[in-house]
Order: sequence, then C-alpha cells, then structure tokens
Amino acid sequence: MTATSLRSVSIAIVLAAMPASARAQTDEIQVYDASIADPHQVTLTFHTNYVAQGLAQPAFPGAVVANHSLNGALEWAYGVADWFEAGLYFPVWSRDASSGLGYDGFKLRALFVSPHADARAFAYGVNFEFSVNQPRWSSSRYGGEIRGILAWHMSAVDIVVNPIFDTDYNGLANLEFVPCWRVAYNPNRSWAVALEQYADFGTVSDLDPWSEQAHQLYAVVDRHWERWDAEFGVGYGLTSASDPWTVKLIITTALNKGNGN
Repeated sequence: MTATSLRSVSIAIVLAAMPASARAQTDEIQVYDASIADPHQVTLTFHTNYVAQGLAQPAFPGAVVANHSLNGALEWAYGVADWFEAGLYFPVWSRDASSGLGYDGFKLRALFVSPHADARAFAYGVNFEFSVNQPRWSSSRYGGEIRGILAWHMSAVDIVVNPIFDTDYNGLANLEFVPCWRVAYNPNRSWAVALEQYADFGTVSDLDPWSEQAHQLYAVVDRHWERWDAEFGVGYGLTSASDPWTVKLIITTALNKGNGN
C-alpha cells in the first residue's frame, strides 16, 4: 500500500471513529435581542469564551480542539439606520493546546430590526451572516447564518428567542438548526441576570437523537454603563455531546455618540 493510500485509509478510519456529536468551536455565544447601534454610531465588541472542560475530539481532522480552548473575535458594527446595522467580525481567533494561537477567518453581518427595539413591548428582526473560514476553524471555506429574532420586553422581564439556521451553502436539506433563547430579569437599568440556552439539533432533514445534540445552559450577569456594556456567563452542558463547562465574556463600547434619540 502506498503512503498516499495509507494516509487516505487512516483519515477515513478517524472520521468513522469520531462521534457524530463532535461540534465545531464558536467565537460568539450571544442571544440577539434586536438592539442595534444608533444611526452613524460605531461600536466595538470583544467576544471571548474559554472551554474549561470540553470535548477532546476535534470536530474534523485538524480542527481546533474544544477542551481548554480560548476562542473569540472583535466585532465592528455601524448603525446605518434605526432599522439596519452592518457588522464585521475581524479577526476571528482561537487558541488550543495542540495548534496554539491562530487566525480563523472573518464574518460580515447585516442585521435588520424593528426600529427603536428597546422601547417596544415586542421587537423582531433577522440577522444574516457570511463567513470566510480557515481550515482549522471549519471544514467548509464559506459559511452563513440566518438568525430570527423575537423579543418580548415585559417591565423588568425580557424573553428573547433566536431561531437560527447555519449553512455551508450545500443545500436546504443540510441547514443546521442551532437555536438559542434568553430569559432575563432587570432590577434596574444597570444590571440584569439571565438564563440562556444554546442548542445544536443537527440538520433539518435528519435531526440528531437527544444524546448527540448539543445543549448548554448559561447563568449570565449583564452590567450597563453609559457607553460600555459587559456580559459574563458560565455554561453547563446538558448532554454528552456538549462541552461540560464554558465561560464567556462580552464587552461592548460605543466609539462615537451617533444620532440616538
């Protein structure tokens, strides 16, 4: 058997042995509530998460390994109108024990929402993303996301649901259903405590059984200042296909005032 043939067989054996539950990493762990930057305002968000205890198998050969990995991105956003925000995630990065610190790609984002979502009892929107990925981050060079947003603001309580479909542009049947939701209590304008859940059900044409689905439940604390926001959360995996423990931190600042009312 030639070296090339042996290598091909070895890769095939590895792929066959890998559990279907192995998941790729993520740079952003966040529920969208339809809030956007004011028109002509520029914001910068630092996303990071650390998988304190995670899956030890890569999602595909050469992928970043979840266990003890640090992942994140810088997100640049611009308020185009009171119903449209454009964003750029650059750079997307990660660090794991096997491959070290590396560049993972970039993403473009277009977020359309009901105007002045924060002041509405019910707000809605949709977010579109297009990503260009490095081989260590995804088995597909290009990816995308369609994220619906449904948000109810009921006095001190917020309920937000994001039905999300991820795609590698390989057909509607291969869309991956990865929804998330959030229930938050806001004792005042500066603080919030919340529960969030993030899930991966598999492809819409062939949903995974429960044991192979990823489900993580997060306890989250938010802090708001005049031009800064911080969100800290600790996530626990509810299935064997989920990373058992993950910590996330999101810090956002407005780089200019914009035209908010």
